[in-house]
Amino acid sequence: MVSDFWAFEKRAGNEGFKRIAGIDEAGRGPLAGPVVSAAVILPAFFPVSGIADSKKLTPGKRDDLYEKIYEHAVSIGIGIVDSIEIDRINILNASLLSMCFSVENLDPQPDFLLIDGPFGIQSNLPQKPVIHGDETSISIAAASIVAKVTRDRLMEMYDQDYPRYGFQKHKGYPTKAHKEALRKFGCCPIHRKSFKGVQADRA
Repeated sequence: MVSDFWAFEKRAGNEGFKRIAGIDEAGRGPLAGPVVSAAVILPAFFPVSGIADSKKLTPGKRDDLYEKIYEHAVSIGIGIVDSIEIDRINILNASLLSMCFSVENLDPQPDFLLIDGPFGIQSNLPQKPVIHGDETSISIAAASIVAKVTRDRLMEMYDQDYPRYGFQKHKGYPTKAHKEALRKFGCCPIHRKSFKGVQADRA
């Protein structure tokens, strides 16, 4: 764990910014479903412990923290880009676009952005990309939790529409069971047809 999980937020605050949003996405690697981003503005006093990179938390812990973040955050915005658009503009551009949408959906709007990863987004707002931001910034880590839980719940809903693929379990990631389902049944409407292995020959 970093020595000060608030360091990036404090630095922006010392520069005069008041509403600092952390932004992260979930779902770049799956073969199916949308990419989902979250933007989160936390209050200066945030009475929740245990925030961490969503990938390092159990599903139950993520769900618990998700509820607490929604309870205490100043503002939360969600951005979703579906598989059709991912195929059209590629996953990197779709991820950045979903981040833009998440910022646009914040109310109140932020005055500074902390963005997970090496890339900025198309916005007039001052911003700082932070590599491994979900491990070093509490706002980005909170956004990673909200994005992950939001996307997982969407994939659980898709499992009801396309039960043969096991989305409830693997959330669209390229597991052995998912690949086998693709070979057996072919792709469904939410599969990313531009991704390698999605349009594999059926058995």
